[in-house]
Amino acid sequence: MLADIFGMDGVLVVIVIVAVLFGASAIPKLARNLGAARSEFEKGMKESAAAKETDGSSTHPPTGT
Repeated sequence: MLADIFGMDGVLVVIVIVAVLFGASAIPKLARNLGAARSEFEKGMKESAAAKETDGSSTHPPTGT
């Protein structure tokens, strides 16, 4: 995803800057936390979609004439 936006050189520069700023030992912790946050987000999205299916509600308000 980032490689599409910045190119491979840009991604490598960002990785090096992050390593310098946070230190090499903090990168695995950061990656683990990002993965956990993504999992929770996806879980919430699935729960929301399941709740909408069971409630029959939609994201668009009804239009009255």
